[in-house]
Amino acid sequence: MATLEPINTCLSVQVHHMVCSLGLEKVDSADLERIVTVSGQVCWEAITPYLRTLDTEDQGLNYVESVRLLGPVCKSVHSHLLSLSTKQFRDQYGLWFRWTDNTELFVEVFEAIRSSQHTATALSLMKLTACLERALGDVFLIIDKDCPFLLRDLLASQELATVFGQSVMNVLRVFLGSPRSLNLRNILWHGFAAPSEIPPMYTSMLLLLTAGLGQILKGAVPHRTSTLLHRPYFKLTQLEELAVFPDINEEAIAVAEDFVGKSDFVVKIMLPYWREALAAYRNQRYADCVIFLLPQLEMGLRNLFTTVNNCPNRLLTAESTTLYTTFDEMLAKYLDNDDINQLPPALGDPIMEILWDLLNHQEGPRIRDHLSHGELDLNAFPKEMASHVVALAVVLLHHCCREGNGVATENECLRTIIGSTHSYCSRFHPIGRLKQQLRRCVGSLQKWDEIPKPTLGQPPERSGQLHLVTKLLAGHTCTLYCPRATLEAVALLRKIASQCLTVSEQIMSSAASRHQQWLSKSLRSRQRQNYLRMLGSIQYLHPVFSLLTLLITVELLNVQITSKNASSECHCYLKFLKSLLQYTENMATYTSPDKNKWAESWDLTEKLLLKVKNFYSKWYNVITDCAT
Repeated sequence: MATLEPINTCLSVQVHHMVCSLGLEKVDSADLERIVTVSGQVCWEAITPYLRTLDTEDQGLNYVESVRLLGPVCKSVHSHLLSLSTKQFRDQYGLWFRWTDNTELFVEVFEAIRSSQHTATALSLMKLTACLERALGDVFLIIDKDCPFLLRDLLASQELATVFGQSVMNVLRVFLGSPRSLNLRNILWHGFAAPSEIPPMYTSMLLLLTAGLGQILKGAVPHRTSTLLHRPYFKLTQLEELAVFPDINEEAIAVAEDFVGKSDFVVKIMLPYWREALAAYRNQRYADCVIFLLPQLEMGLRNLFTTVNNCPNRLLTAESTTLYTTFDEMLAKYLDNDDINQLPPALGDPIMEILWDLLNHQEGPRIRDHLSHGELDLNAFPKEMASHVVALAVVLLHHCCREGNGVATENECLRTIIGSTHSYCSRFHPIGRLKQQLRRCVGSLQKWDEIPKPTLGQPPERSGQLHLVTKLLAGHTCTLYCPRATLEAVALLRKIASQCLTVSEQIMSSAASRHQQWLSKSLRSRQRQNYLRMLGSIQYLHPVFSLLTLLITVELLNVQITSKNASSECHCYLKFLKSLLQYTENMATYTSPDKNKWAESWDLTEKLLLKVKNFYSKWYNVITDCAT
């Protein structure tokens, strides 16, 4: 994956000029006393006049001139903050960060600015933008209940303009709000900016502006009926399901450090980020490790994407007229010109499924989204997630290393990490979620043998259907780029599996409860008869629901073939699945503790079995005809 010449920047010419030079053109600094008072009050009325608008009908912001004119203001603010000790900063501004519910993070940002380390400043700016976005979203929710997902839409909202004032929001938009602006949040979180490319004065300015927002908010909220409430953090609950790789230890970190200097996956100007990421993991700063790594994984994949698709121009940040090349496009099946994306075959299905599980699937951790939008508690970031991301980074570094195969055969630690990917099946694609549901169904049905019951004769022998289900589920099922018809069928199968599990759990719960009442002789005559009917029902319902679980599993394995049939046959197939769903929903009602309709459940089951027999007789003929 070697590139033809060294990459000196991943910012396009216009973006590089906007970010790295434009705000530094004016030599003089602005008068600090007009910007912030001795007591730390931010004078917005002295900052907003530096904004400029375009000579157009909508009078939109002139981002170029606004950045040029705000440059001296940012310089003055940066010099001011550098003159303060941590105690002075906390005493003067700490109160005004409380509205973010994360004062300590902003103190940490201040200390990073004072350290003058480019990687520390970049890390702090990513944290600041994520926290600021989350806090602004909380303010938005004082007025409206549907908070925009994108920061640029949030900053452009009338709701925030109502609270803070339009001119104040326009100042923020110069730094964060548009591809035509400095756009600091996006060029960092998407991996475009090298450590030294963003002037630290912009971090200082955003730090002061965040305090200034807190000052405005103190006066605005008391006059409103709603109070500022902070949404709870998102919980990463999928860590056990994500456990693909062995735990990253010191040996694995050493392997990663060795690969970083050898792999073409790493853009050389980004090396400091990689080294800091691995150092952060070693020092148990797991959130910092992942914040450093995710943009670099995106940058490395973008480098590979542009190579295999022969579009080197897509490596750089896009201008305002086009979109960035981000994870969404790189993981897609087709390019924007409808050509087939060559990145998936270059990486292989297992690595692609790991990436989709980590980043994209709605029921997965979607780690980059949650982290970059400020939705995770950085102080309680799980080691397991950081270990997973580091291991994935090692896999990608090895994949793009010219010496990779030789090293892999020599290093057992690396062999174990790489080998973990070979049989990977998606956990968070709808198909992967259905497999998990079916495993839970099998586990529940297997417990029916433990249902306590009076001695009324020999228990029935259980069929081997559940063992077959377990064996079938162990196989690999491709999940990449499923057509819509497949996903529609899988959605129905998931609903059916969910109802099957409900029926099974209800039967076990009711049977255990009734058995206790039987032993204590507290059942009335009618209840005893109903209990005996329940026991009779259990004998026939176990093979029926075992069969249903097997049918769902078989349909899961065949669903991609089935959905490719003619639309009329596909329609009949979906209709059949809906009838299965109707049956399981009715059974969930009949077997609920407040219904106990065991006679009706038998009538319903007889009709279902006949329907299943008729459908598969006809469906077999359809499939045979299609095959021939």
